[in-house]
Amino acid sequence: MPVMEKLKMFVVQEPVVTASCIIGGIGLFLPAVVRPILDSFEASKQVPQPVLSDVVASMTGKK
Repeated sequence: MPVMEKLKMFVVQEPVVTASCIIGGIGLFLPAVVRPILDSFEASKQVPQPVLSDVVASMTGKK
């Protein structure tokens, strides 16, 4: 239990460092969880690109 006591003392003495470590841990953890979830929804599939001549025609107003 001395490790837990030291951890409690560190949290009390350095709350900003503790909060920063927690935020950093969340930042490292989220990509490992969110990316596979997004891939399972197939949200990362590419949309087919339009034909370049259609894009130019719509930008210039000519058909």
